[in-house]
Amino acid sequence: MEKFTKLTGVAAPMNMINVDTDMIIPKQFLKTIKRSGLGRHLFDEMRFNRDGSEVEDFVLNKPAYRKASILVAGDNFGCGSSREHAPWALLDFGIKCVISTSFADIFYNNCFKNGILPIKVSKEQLDTLMDDAERGANATLSVDLENQVIQGPDGGEIKFEIDEFKRHCLLNGLDDVGLTMQVNDKIDNFEDQQKAGQPWLYAAE
Repeated sequence: MEKFTKLTGVAAPMNMINVDTDMIIPKQFLKTIKRSGLGRHLFDEMRFNRDGSEVEDFVLNKPAYRKASILVAGDNFGCGSSREHAPWALLDFGIKCVISTSFADIFYNNCFKNGILPIKVSKEQLDTLMDDAERGANATLSVDLENQVIQGPDGGEIKFEIDEFKRHCLLNGLDDVGLTMQVNDKIDNFEDQQKAGQPWLYAAE
């Protein structure tokens, strides 16, 4: 998993509450188990008309936000079914950080496991960031995970809290597999002891 240390990019404002995972990536796109290619279907039913043309006033279709890497969203983002395809689609589109007042628990945890930083802020702080994000091409935010600070386009700073273990995993690019590989020597030692103490379990090797 790619490390997340600092991110500076355009922030797209999505001033909607209860954006659920079916809105993020509709159910008809869940057949794949590949993480790539889902970005083109992100927010599909909001981004595109039935004939496949773009919905012009949807935020990610506007020229200023087509390459947004940060999403500033309303309360309870990622609610609904527990589909891991939701963070896959966000990341494949290029969204590496989502800022909101609250997240659904499963979506929140899935973000960390897929290299996305979800940041919880207060309502007042979100209002400030939403105003910043409304600036279009000038809606640039800097997110510093090491120092746990969001810096706005005018230089204002917002501190945020995050679980230290989750922070460690993102800073070092560690998903569940990466965490397991950190103790690979202990796993090897355990297997060696098992082979020595219970050789019949390995007779077929």
